[in-house]
This record gives sequence, structure tokens and C-alpha cells, in this order.
Amino acid sequence: MKLTEIEKLRYERQMMIKGWGEDGQRKLKQAKVFVAGAGGLGSSLLYYLTAAGIGTIRVCDFDRVELSNLNRQILHYAERIGMNKAESAKRTLQNINEHVHIEIVKEKIQKNNAKRLIGDSALIIDCLDNFDTRHVLNRIAVEMNKPYVHAGIEGFRGQVTFIHHPQTACLACFIPLKVKKVKFPVVGTTPGIMGTLQAMETIKYITGIGELLKNRLLVFDGLAMEFSFIKLTKNSRCPVCSKSFTL
Repeated sequence: MKLTEIEKLRYERQMMIKGWGEDGQRKLKQAKVFVAGAGGLGSSLLYYLTAAGIGTIRVCDFDRVELSNLNRQILHYAERIGMNKAESAKRTLQNINEHVHIEIVKEKIQKNNAKRLIGDSALIIDCLDNFDTRHVLNRIAVEMNKPYVHAGIEGFRGQVTFIHHPQTACLACFIPLKVKKVKFPVVGTTPGIMGTLQAMETIKYITGIGELLKNRLLVFDGLAMEFSFIKLTKNSRCPVCSKSFTL
């Protein structure tokens, strides 16, 4: 897949990065990714994936824009309150980069439709706000051997990791399958930071540049302005990815 002269000019600065070049940019142009959620995490992630030139981005969100979203979900605007978030995201992103194809899915991710919704996407990116749906995606990622970029936030804190079965621990190895869903506080900059880190992991994976957060949970504490790491290991009794478990 060739780059046009306009694309070469648009992406000139990132193609200057060692190991990137036109080959790396063509990889991005050929790539298709599945983004679960067009909220806080999804906003910064989608801005930067679109700007970087990912060829096809499938945005999945069944929810609608609410006024209380607007402190952090910067894809959306007050005049779009009541609009489906995936549709609102597409309207914003099309104005950023006309070379990127934005597909939208307005369905709720569930066990019986997740595989169909993900389809032939090369990567699953978790920009969700609840662990029930995250665990659905994790199970499908394990089953389909697809990379899965997870992030989560609360208040001034966030976490991000790169999961790819069987090379790494899966989400269920370190987060219980049953997590009580609660309404949590959040300042808009936190999902902005973590979503941007997810975008960086995605770009690195597709271009083949750098080290990924495999078996490492990067933890961000915005109040202390500190980053730390937690080493992740496979749980031999994991109900999703252990050898004794059958999908």
C-alpha cells in the first residue's frame, strides 16, 4: 500500500523517527483496530490514532453524550448531547484526518456479539468504564489471540498494560472477574494521559518500534506526579487463560 505525496508530507515528522520511515507508516495505513468506548480514554486515544494515520478505526459505543461527560470526553460537544458517542466521535475525527476510515458500531458489547463486533481488527483497545465488559473483551482476546491494550482510571490515578495471550498474563490473571460497578470520580486530564499512553502502545505495536508494556502494569499517580510499575505474572489458576481452562 503506497503513501500519497500528501500523506508523506502529513506524516513527515513521525516518519523521521528511527525505525519508522515509510515502511512504518504503511503498516499504520494498512492497520485496522477496534476501540471499545468513545468516552474519556477513547477521546485522547482516538485523536492521536487518527492523527497518526491508522488506516481503519472501528469505534464501538452504544451510549449517548451527556452533559456530565464533557469535563473529560473531549471528542464531544454540548450541542451533541443525546447523540450516540460513536457517531459524535466520527464527526470529530473526520475533521482531523480525511485519510483515516472511521467505522462506527452502536451496539453494546456482550458475550454473544463481541467476536462479531471485533471482526478482523488486528488489535483490541479497552477504553471502557466497567470491568464486566472488559472481561468479555479479555476472554475474546485470549480466544482469538489478539493483542489487547487495557487502561483504567479513577480520580487522579490510572493504569495501562499491553496484553497478548499466550505471551502475557491476561486481564483475569490480576483483576477478579467480579468487580462491583460504581460511579467513580475523575478529572479530565487522567483519561487524557492514559488514553494517550494507550495510543502510544498501539502505534508501537503496529510499527514494531520499542518495548511494549507486556507483563508490566504502568501505574500513574497524578497527585504525586509519579509513574511506577507492577510486574504481572500469569495465574496458573486463571479462569480464562490457564491451561486447565477450555474456552
